[in-house]
Amino acid sequence: MSTPHSSILEYYQEIADLSGQMLIKAEAQKWDDLVALGTRYQAAVERLKALDPLGDEQKTARRELLTQILDNDARIRQLISPELERLSHLLGTFKRQRTVLQAYYSTVRPH
Repeated sequence: MSTPHSSILEYYQEIADLSGQMLIKAEAQKWDDLVALGTRYQAAVERLKALDPLGDEQKTARRELLTQILDNDARIRQLISPELERLSHLLGTFKRQRTVLQAYYSTVRPH
């Protein structure tokens, strides 16, 4: 049977594992899969927040997992940044096209 503290570490391990899977999806540019894993990641973080804090003896293990999670997060952000920039550019282009079309159609329609 697991103790409450080992259960907390299991949640950290789950979050670390999910962040590793998210990194793999980001490296493969599988954005839909990344988003799906992100939802699971957020749920795991919320479950962790509801648990009691760790004792001193477990803090080293938690520190290692947090370091892994943060390293993965930084790399995911680095990998996703170009995709977010591309999407932002596309949205800007679509908005400009819509504005031009609206302006054009407002001048050619009979009033």
